[in-house]
Amino acid sequence: TASVGGEALALTPKEFDLLRALVEARGRVLSREFLLDRVWGYSRASEIESRTVDVHVRRLRVKLGPEGRRILTVKSVGYRLDASA
Repeated sequence: TASVGGEALALTPKEFDLLRALVEARGRVLSREFLLDRVWGYSRASEIESRTVDVHVRRLRVKLGPEGRRILTVKSVGYRLDASA
């Protein structure tokens, strides 16, 4: 279960898995390829040109409301969750 300010979030299974991957990374940058492999199970993620991760991050940010700003884009690399934002 994921919640913000005590309110449960209505996340899809992929959104939840994406959020969990970011939380478990403890601030490390996760590449799109890593996330495609970890969350979507694409074993050859480096060979796939996909905006799937970007679309799901955008939706996750919206559902997180103001806390969504904590998901930072690291240009040309991927995403990380900032604990201090």
